[in-house]
Amino acid sequence: MTFDVIVIGSGFGGAITGCRLAEAGYKVLILERGRRWDKTNYPRKAEDKWIWNNECPEKENGWLELHTFSSIAVAQGAAVGGGSLIYANISCEATKEVFDDGWPKEITYAELKPYYDTVAKFMNVQQVPDNQWTARMKLMKDGADKIGHGDRFKKLELAVSFDPNWSYNQDDPHNVAKSKPFVNAQGVKQGTCVHLGNCDIGCEVDARNTLDRNYIPAAEKKGAEVRPLTLVTNIEPVNGGYRVSFDRLDTGQRVPGNETARIVIVAASSLGSTELLLRCRDLSGALPNISAFLGHDWSSNGDFLTPAFYPHLNPLPSTGPTIACAIDFLDRSESGQSFWIEIDAFGHMLSDDDDEPFHNVMPWFAQGVDAANGILSLHHEFLAGKPSLAMMWDIGKSRDVIETIIATHLKRSAATGGHPVVPPTWTVLKYLVTPHPLGGCCMGDTALNGVVNHAGEVFGYKNLYVADAAIIPEALGVNPSRTIGALAERVAKLIATEGR
Repeated sequence: MTFDVIVIGSGFGGAITGCRLAEAGYKVLILERGRRWDKTNYPRKAEDKWIWNNECPEKENGWLELHTFSSIAVAQGAAVGGGSLIYANISCEATKEVFDDGWPKEITYAELKPYYDTVAKFMNVQQVPDNQWTARMKLMKDGADKIGHGDRFKKLELAVSFDPNWSYNQDDPHNVAKSKPFVNAQGVKQGTCVHLGNCDIGCEVDARNTLDRNYIPAAEKKGAEVRPLTLVTNIEPVNGGYRVSFDRLDTGQRVPGNETARIVIVAASSLGSTELLLRCRDLSGALPNISAFLGHDWSSNGDFLTPAFYPHLNPLPSTGPTIACAIDFLDRSESGQSFWIEIDAFGHMLSDDDDEPFHNVMPWFAQGVDAANGILSLHHEFLAGKPSLAMMWDIGKSRDVIETIIATHLKRSAATGGHPVVPPTWTVLKYLVTPHPLGGCCMGDTALNGVVNHAGEVFGYKNLYVADAAIIPEALGVNPSRTIGALAERVAKLIATEGR
């Protein structure tokens, strides 16, 4: 075998397992479909590389993929560092109750807690300092108070580095020169946050503690090799290990290649990991014995956005960290549903400091525990078209949590003088968009109710693992990055401990 371990994907699952196994002495190769990004090449102009096109990734391999299905759309990143480059930095634990049902008995909150703590420490998570509250944070706290739930308001931990001495009161506070440079624990240069508002499209001062600033460089220092613009196409058992086939995309053409390893870890996202294994089982036939449960129990994590317009207030949605706080209803006190309300933002690509066209918009965002009943499969297009990923999803079973979220958005907007607009994509079409897809290669006790076991190992295939959002069998109702990371830390530790 050329490598001990091949990791497919470099998001929270792939970066963490790749790092920890490299640290444990394994020869690791990390294959990533997206490119390396940094502040010198983040997309900003219309002609920049914004879009990842699954139909021709050798030509269009940009920042973001929007995968559309008949009843839902999924937004996901394409980058070394995976979704950490496009997410809103939230790092939080799921509630203890989430693990009570639907998970293998080995996976409990208590079991994951040490791994939760490890991820938080390694990514240096912090809260927005009290002297740096954004206008949206103040409006959210006011909204919580006015609907009688001030005690449910809380600041959230972010994978962002802050300077406690920075404030909005200083002259020209958002000047990049006000960012303080430093070298993080992994030896990577960063800067402190000056509230530029571009978390989701790349921070110009490197204040975000994304995976390409910690776990990935730590892996590379231990000898791991990272290959960007490498799209995996097949996994085939060979000689006690696996051959991973891929297309290199860096020349503008698809150039086939392959590598072999004793251990393979699939961490290509909820959609990506599921689609790859579906193709290996149903098209190439390389992995014919993967569980029939593959593709089942997919979840949108109850994401929902309701913008509200404030004629007499300026929430300034293009300034400051994208999300920094929440109002917590995870205890099911509202209509028996578990969810929380957050604030969202627009990147500064949509505005400028002198004339912000959306200054009076408050993007109320939420996540909730939906029914997790989506089914992913391969669909052959009419007249023998290429097989593509399809989604079957019964929105009716998740309608109650979405309607409860909307009712809370309306109540809070009214209490603070806002005019909410429930998107017609929901009111008319019952169509949703999520950046937090979960499931598809779910953990289970057996192949009858899961694709992988509690250790992330695929049933029936020794040393083939899945370690990303795809293995999460239930909606979390909160931002999932730290839970994905904790599960990945555990998968890597079990592999290393057992000497696989």
